[in-house]
Amino acid sequence: MNFTIGQIAEKMNISTYTLRYYEREGLLPFVKRNENGIRVFDEADLEFLHVIYCLKNTGMSIKDIRTFIDWTKEGDSSIQKRCEMFGQRKEEVERQIEELKVYQECIEFKYNYYKRALEAGSEEIHQNDGEAPKMPLGKLAKLSKLEG
Repeated sequence: MNFTIGQIAEKMNISTYTLRYYEREGLLPFVKRNENGIRVFDEADLEFLHVIYCLKNTGMSIKDIRTFIDWTKEGDSSIQKRCEMFGQRKEEVERQIEELKVYQECIEFKYNYYKRALEAGSEEIHQNDGEAPKMPLGKLAKLSKLEG
């Protein structure tokens, strides 16, 4: 089955502008054009686009994605490089997940704090009950030092 750029954009929930940008940046060398010059995507193109979309949304640069695409064009001789690249990407995503868990903990803390304050009608309840919850700063401070 073949798809137009508009159909692909809709399926992937991205703009046609983004797809055209990816093509200009050399990320879609596999896309064919029909006799009228209109881009024609097939199922394999859609699968490959999902990989590009995944890599981009995990923070990989356009330049590095282009390198990966160049490696795919090399065939079997680049399997090792591609495997290593995905291993590094996997480690990076795992790091991002751990970082997001720390941020989630902070957000949950503040959400619960304000939820209790709303129920009490004031933040003062936390100050007067002698057991004011403490923000879990240890992990956040560690991240700040790593980022700073």
